[in-house]
Amino acid sequence: MNSIIRIAGLGAGTLDQLPLGIYKVISQAPLLFLRTAEHPVVDQLRKEGIAFQSFDRLYEQADTFAEVYERIVDKLIEAARETGEIVYAVPGHPLVAEQTVQLLLEQGPRHGIQLDVVGGQSFLDPLFARLGIDPIDGFALLDATSLRTDQLNPGLHTVIAQVYDQFTASDVKLTLMDVYPDEYPVTVVTAVGVAGAERIETVPLYELDRVGHLGNLTLVYVAPAADETIRYRQFSYLKEIVSILRSPEGCPWDREQTHRSIRKNLIEETYEVLETIDDDDPDAMCEELGDLLMQIMLHAQIAAEDGYFTVDDVIAGLNEKLIRRHPHVFGNKQAEDAEQAFANWQEMKAAEKAAKGINPDEESKLAGIPRGLPALLYAYKLQKKAASVGFDWDNIDDVYRKIDEEYRELRQAAPEEQAGELGDLLFAVVNLARFLRIDPEEALALTNRKFIKRFGYIEQKLRETNRTFAETDLEEMDKWWEEAKQVP
Repeated sequence: MNSIIRIAGLGAGTLDQLPLGIYKVISQAPLLFLRTAEHPVVDQLRKEGIAFQSFDRLYEQADTFAEVYERIVDKLIEAARETGEIVYAVPGHPLVAEQTVQLLLEQGPRHGIQLDVVGGQSFLDPLFARLGIDPIDGFALLDATSLRTDQLNPGLHTVIAQVYDQFTASDVKLTLMDVYPDEYPVTVVTAVGVAGAERIETVPLYELDRVGHLGNLTLVYVAPAADETIRYRQFSYLKEIVSILRSPEGCPWDREQTHRSIRKNLIEETYEVLETIDDDDPDAMCEELGDLLMQIMLHAQIAAEDGYFTVDDVIAGLNEKLIRRHPHVFGNKQAEDAEQAFANWQEMKAAEKAAKGINPDEESKLAGIPRGLPALLYAYKLQKKAASVGFDWDNIDDVYRKIDEEYRELRQAAPEEQAGELGDLLFAVVNLARFLRIDPEEALALTNRKFIKRFGYIEQKLRETNRTFAETDLEEMDKWWEEAKQVP
């Protein structure tokens, strides 16, 4: 015997609004199931003498909506296999905001069950009519129970369905606040199109979960944002702005730039970000990260204009790489600590090189270090690479002796040899930093900041005495320098 589940929509209003064909399917059903009896049509079905079973009790027994939906589908499939034919009726239209129907369409054929979606009126028709919305302008229909910030587009009409209760409304509110101001007007609509029960109320976003008529037939409507400051938070708007700046109607300076001409800007902006980290200044870091991102966007826009790649390609490549190089997070590998995680990372990098036809045995052990790094950091990474294959001092005492040796050679060097000998001394000091597990760049940056602070103390003393550097001497400045060491 062939099993069939006919899926019908109860519409968004009363029985009078139900199409005749849908009414016949429901009223003549050999066995009628309702996802919920909490719908305006159901009382009228009772009065018509139409028998049915609802799944409302499952909402009280399960912890999550997903679990409820799975149980409903299991019971429907079981009933269809036992009975041969059943009708399953849901609020609105079966293919609009109905997760159980989607699960049935996915799982039914696996069990040899035929599915027949016979239609119905969704809540969207009366909603558009009541609010005067033309969907051709673009709209998004979202599920309140699984709403995410990345789904929100402030340029569209946004309808959020299944705002069942205050808890769900609170979650929706917090998610919307990631994109919209707290005072942004939102419209809460309950039982749209149902005479005598319809409620439409516009409130500030922060009051969304205080509305008193939340229920099974409640949805939230968010109008497109006209305020440009809301668009400022959208990555798509940043892409648009950079594209405009580079266009013939844009900025003459931006139009003239090339990868080469703004190369130094990328380095400078990176160092400005590092400065905010050293200063522990989150506000400045936020601004400087924006400036750094602007450089990335400009390079991506120039490449897009030349037909090489877009910023979306950059993001796609990064996402793919992050997932690939973290098999212990997104795959089936294990990593109990940072060391294992790093080993997984290195293993994936080696596999990537092999896929590109790079033979590690033919590649220099010192390969892979960016040539544009500052010399101090470049030396540090060179030494780490060499040490990884055993080219290293046995202990730190050997390093100290090497520093002494290079220092003596520098003292004895002829003028034309001093640059090379000074480089050797610095290289040996970097080796010491590596043995001490200290980043030489950070160590020198710390000393630079200390020097600036103490020199500033000398300048302060000069200002206090209304004098200039020309009016003091080294002995006095050295005294103030020693005083500065005691200042916290």
